[in-house]
Amino acid sequence: MSDTTSMKHPSWLTSGDFTAADDPFALFAAWLEEATASEPRDPTAMTLATVDGDGLPNARMVLLKGADARGFVFFTNMGSQKGRELDAHAKAALVFHWKSLNKQVRVRGHVEHVTDEEADAYFATRAKQAQIGAWASQQSRPLESRLAFEKAIAVYAAKYMLGTVPRPPYWSGYRIVPTVMEFWQDRPFRLHDRIDFRRSEPGAAWVKTRLYP
Repeated sequence: MSDTTSMKHPSWLTSGDFTAADDPFALFAAWLEEATASEPRDPTAMTLATVDGDGLPNARMVLLKGADARGFVFFTNMGSQKGRELDAHAKAALVFHWKSLNKQVRVRGHVEHVTDEEADAYFATRAKQAQIGAWASQQSRPLESRLAFEKAIAVYAAKYMLGTVPRPPYWSGYRIVPTVMEFWQDRPFRLHDRIDFRRSEPGAAWVKTRLYP
């Protein structure tokens, strides 16, 4: 995570009392750093919740690939179910749950596409086999057999055997721009700590509220 805030050593971080934090992005950065050191795998895993055309919620796990004061970024095939739902209803929710820390972060907000430059830059960092997989997979569409998928992989592997693999035009990233961020920490006897940050729109001042557990 790249932290664009100026809070280098905030008092709440040195004291260990996260409820004193006044910048949710700085707090998230600190918690993610802890999780990166303590989670056995995928500390960046997050639940992404969207809604379909009938108003029925959908949730799945994705990986966070960037986070700063602009929001939380992940990448996907835009023709996938989540991509279609995000393009139709540009609002989403995220949940991070780090069992090793007994901590959780909930995020809600509006959704926007990352720039082509951002998508190109991230795609270039992926392993070549993953890049080829992005071309071969028609994500969320019916698949007649595993063999059909493997044949598609072989076709694109041959096509891009030499040189760089370009980013598919239907593969890009989404940024969730939060207007709500809630931090939860487990306490004995279910007497947990919960802090809610809200703002009316991106760029507005955050309002912090302590919540009953």
